[in-house]
Amino acid sequence: MSLIQPVILCGGAGTRLWPISTHERPKPFLKLIGERTLFQQALDRVADPGRFASPLVVAGEGHVDFISQQAGDHRLIVEPAARNTAPAIALAAARLDPEAVMLVCPSDHYIADESSFAAAAGRAAELAGEGWLVSIGIEPTRPETGYGYIQRGEALGPGHRVARFVEKPDLERAREFLADGGFVWNAGIFAFRAGTFLEELARYRPEMADAVREAVRQGSEEGPRFYPAAQPFEASQGESVDYAIMENTDHAAVVAAEMGWSDIGNWDALMSARQADAQGNVCGTDARLLGSSGVMTQSDGPRISVVGLENVIVVVEDGEVLVVSRDAVQQVSKLSEGGQ
Repeated sequence: MSLIQPVILCGGAGTRLWPISTHERPKPFLKLIGERTLFQQALDRVADPGRFASPLVVAGEGHVDFISQQAGDHRLIVEPAARNTAPAIALAAARLDPEAVMLVCPSDHYIADESSFAAAAGRAAELAGEGWLVSIGIEPTRPETGYGYIQRGEALGPGHRVARFVEKPDLERAREFLADGGFVWNAGIFAFRAGTFLEELARYRPEMADAVREAVRQGSEEGPRFYPAAQPFEASQGESVDYAIMENTDHAAVVAAEMGWSDIGNWDALMSARQADAQGNVCGTDARLLGSSGVMTQSDGPRISVVGLENVIVVVEDGEVLVVSRDAVQQVSKLSEGGQ
């Protein structure tokens, strides 16, 4: 099999991790777990030259400096405007050989088991080479209401046909999905041939396909960077690859994996990905805890002291202080926009 072509998508600011993640200092480029940023870890996972081609990064202008600092001279497509994942992937597909098998990965996820990731990528690429559009799904470990789900259908080589995609469920349905055993979390990681993706985009979103095609035709290269033409690309609608393609195509497949995956989508997800002590606390030397459990603290200077609390996260960053209950972390993004 030919080398798999990784495509790393950089977008968004991760505002549910305010105050450490902001528009000026976005989540993918922070060291949240370990000594490498999430973006660098995404590159590390596809660094095996015997399995993967050199990554192609797709990002907006606001991320270019971060990418240059953290990734060196990787190839880069600079989006003229944010239009969600379907147009971003289409830009990459239009710049690749139609037969290239793309592995599309977010830049801001955490994966603990990189060998399992590589194995899942290989299985997904096998199906993609046969013309399938493949999602890599995560075997659920709890009744999670913050993720979309994929129901597995009939067996298909190393994976399954997709029976259906399911929006984020309520807790009762999430419990049913977990007990059923036939559902996986939708991780937002995909594999397909570049030409197959563009054919399906033209079938289901012809105006988007035309806009991307014209943006690439009129684009320009500056060394390893490619700049699509702004006017046609900005005319494209913004839509996720799930809604534009994966939920419409007759060739959707899924490969399931257990690889210690997290989208680090909020403070509770970050806490769950970090190592807790016997009391369920995740704290460094900058904290004192008395009679507290299920607490995480993070500070860029001042020491944090917590007494008699449970399931609370306390963050100090750049003069801002966040105190949030673990069951309310989804609301943090409102603070980054100045919400009350």
